[in-house]
Amino acid sequence: MIAVSHLGPITRLTLQNGAKLNPLSSDMLQALTDAVEAFALSPARVLVIAAEGRAFCAGHDLREIQGFRADPDGGQARMTALFTQCSALMTRIATLPKPVIAEVQGMATAAGCQLAASCDFVVASDHARFGVNGINIGLFCSTPIVALSRKLPPSVAYELAATGDFLDAPRAMALGLVTRIAPPEALTAMTMDLAAKLASKLPSALAIGKQVFAAQNGLPLDQAYAAATPLMVENLMSPDTNEGLQAFLEKRPPRW
Repeated sequence: MIAVSHLGPITRLTLQNGAKLNPLSSDMLQALTDAVEAFALSPARVLVIAAEGRAFCAGHDLREIQGFRADPDGGQARMTALFTQCSALMTRIATLPKPVIAEVQGMATAAGCQLAASCDFVVASDHARFGVNGINIGLFCSTPIVALSRKLPPSVAYELAATGDFLDAPRAMALGLVTRIAPPEALTAMTMDLAAKLASKLPSALAIGKQVFAAQNGLPLDQAYAAATPLMVENLMSPDTNEGLQAFLEKRPPRW
């Protein structure tokens, strides 16, 4: 269901249900959760989430969801458990103290778009498309919009959810959802180049950086500086950061 590979300090997770467009079934969500937790506990520095087939991820498994309706409560309990499970995974990805990159080779829709938007960086094929399209079948993508509205201007995120339209990769990049675009044949190389660059940085500094970026984002200016200042000092107090600054002043590589 998920292939895991380790390339030095980089871990790659690859969704492997491409024939069905890599849906986020309960089993797939659990497999992803387990793999993300294993990465969190490992010495690896950067996580890449990729997928096989023509789609990155088409969202939740609608056949599974429809099957829940046979339950005595009409499926409410299992639907609640599914979306709670999904929200917990997306929150974990967004708050991991290590960088996470989505490598999006094709369509990312509904919860698949949510998965991409929950990552810190999105490297996309120039053929990729992004959407939260549940409205086309009568379902507003309420949980995917949480992640998407943190990467796109709110009016754009709401328009996508309300219309079911797609963003192509160039527009997604112009609006801030996508970090880099590559032709399909160069996508993995570009992703791994970014991953290697991130892996070369001081992990503790990146961890604080991810924390402060989330803490200050969206706050009024004075509150943003109040949130950022103690974390800046915490970073400076690190012995490794002291070494980095001293190495810069002495014009030598840091001894990390």
